[in-house]
Amino acid sequence: MDDPICPLCGRPIPPEARQSLHHLIPKLKGGKGGPVVLLHQICHNEIHATLTEAELAREFNTPEALRAHPRLAKFIAWVAKRPPGFHSKTPGPRRKR
Repeated sequence: MDDPICPLCGRPIPPEARQSLHHLIPKLKGGKGGPVVLLHQICHNEIHATLTEAELAREFNTPEALRAHPRLAKFIAWVAKRPPGFHSKTPGPRRKR
């Protein structure tokens, strides 16, 4: 079976890669039980380092909207050059909830 594809960066997610589920609408904003997508952990970290829970719930609740965000688009261009199992610390503190 093929590895799942990360809806943020478009790279495959191999079984050994750090990965996690992202709630498209944050649980704290009513997304509990809502749609989730499987992401590379590094992609998931970048989403939460870039956007607040309120922004995620309001405007960035689809993979398309996330990819269109200027900072995330820059991150995607950068991470696309890395191997699918690549992981590193996301610079800077996590955004406040």
